[in-house]
Amino acid sequence: MAKKEINEMSFLDHLEDLRWHLIRIITAVVIVATVAFIFSRFVFDQIIFAPLDMSFPTYDMLCQTANFIGVNTTFCAEEMPMILQNRTMAGQFSADIWTAILGGFIISFPYVIYQLWKFVSPGLHINERKHSRGFIIISSLLFFIGVLFGYYIVTPLSLNFLANYSISTKVDNQIDISSYIALVRSSALASGLIFELPIIIYFLTKIGLVTPEILRKYRKYALVVVLILSAIITPPDIASQVIVAIPILVLYQVSIYISKVVIRNQKRKEKKQHV
Repeated sequence: MAKKEINEMSFLDHLEDLRWHLIRIITAVVIVATVAFIFSRFVFDQIIFAPLDMSFPTYDMLCQTANFIGVNTTFCAEEMPMILQNRTMAGQFSADIWTAILGGFIISFPYVIYQLWKFVSPGLHINERKHSRGFIIISSLLFFIGVLFGYYIVTPLSLNFLANYSISTKVDNQIDISSYIALVRSSALASGLIFELPIIIYFLTKIGLVTPEILRKYRKYALVVVLILSAIITPPDIASQVIVAIPILVLYQVSIYISKVVIRNQKRKEKKQHV
């Protein structure tokens, strides 16, 4: 489509274009979700329920670390002190459906970003499109790293803490499957979205809402927000919150650098135009 045609598109034309992009996104998610649903036994046994096994890599690593420094820890236990159960008639079917949809979204994320980019990119200048070619790859990579961080770090830390927390020996942890899956889902998805922070800062800087000076000025407030976020997605113990907070703070610092680069490139472009 020519640039002139794009600029002359009406509001309804843009809505129609957006509708087709959303249809493609939904179609991709549904296709991948269907495949995940077909292989649901593997998905649940090998992925969703894997953190329940004390041989999970995270537990093994933390157990070895604790033994090395001579500290007793629940990460070295033989089994997780909790039992999963289903309390509703459609509980397992609902868990299967929603897990498949979540898996469809996560796996289809690069295509989702691609379709959103296809909708936005025609409104950008040629140079902006050229300098943003790596957007899909970088945003997808950050998202997948975040999901893996949530799955291998946040989920086992949260699960181990909550499963071993007890107010009385008279209370057993018999957890409903929906509660367990919600923990795994929120940990992985929230971490994946949080890791998109550099991308968000990039675009906010491009449209002039954020500058490196603003990010530096509000760094201490960002630290408070980071600690609050880490407290929300992790169990209420200091060690887990610190482990989650560190990569988020690193991402914030990276975002400052990205914002600085964007501003520098914009100033260079303005100088060339005035020459």
